[in-house]
Amino acid sequence: MSPKELLYIEDALGHEQFLISQCRQALGSLTDPELRSCVQQLENHHQQIFNQLYQLV
Repeated sequence: MSPKELLYIEDALGHEQFLISQCRQALGSLTDPELRSCVQQLENHHQQIFNQLYQLV
């Protein structure tokens, strides 16, 4: 993998970490069960993407 490709992956990992943290922050303030479920699914999805990207390096 080229250095430029590694930089792209590193950038994408940072974005996914940010999205995961935003979901966790939202979960701390949401009380509606349906919204909490939706945000939890989003968090899980971004965690899966993060894990897949991490496996590339």
